[in-house]
Amino acid sequence: MAKALIVYTTRTGETQQIGELIAEGIRISGHEATVLSNKDVKNESDLQGYDAIVFGSPTYHGEMMQGMKTLLFLAEKAGLDGKIGGAFGAFGWSGEAPVRIYDTMQHILKMNMVKDPLMLKSSSLGGGIQMAQDYGREIAKKLDQQ
Repeated sequence: MAKALIVYTTRTGETQQIGELIAEGIRISGHEATVLSNKDVKNESDLQGYDAIVFGSPTYHGEMMQGMKTLLFLAEKAGLDGKIGGAFGAFGWSGEAPVRIYDTMQHILKMNMVKDPLMLKSSSLGGGIQMAQDYGREIAKKLDQQ
């Protein structure tokens, strides 16, 4: 059984909820999933020992939240090259954060990313619950292929 870590930053709790749903999709597929706030990740060793890592942040004024930016700098020291990765986030109008997180994970951290970032306005709107769980299943499929 592979292990996945989902780390989020949130303003209203929506991004946390999406992260929990992604974890459900991973668990339904038979793997372990741990969900943490970015505040619970103190050093790079907190990111090690996982087969997949998924980062999430809401888009706030066109950017990811500062806590996620700080986490991505920390992740550069964690040796995540080749690890399975995914990115997600909640947004109101624009939705840049998940794309920027995804690009950083793919091009700077050199992670093996799922096909696209998950972008939801809300987990409770327009099939959001299913979409988040399905994203977790996509992570699990990549874990199964290792």
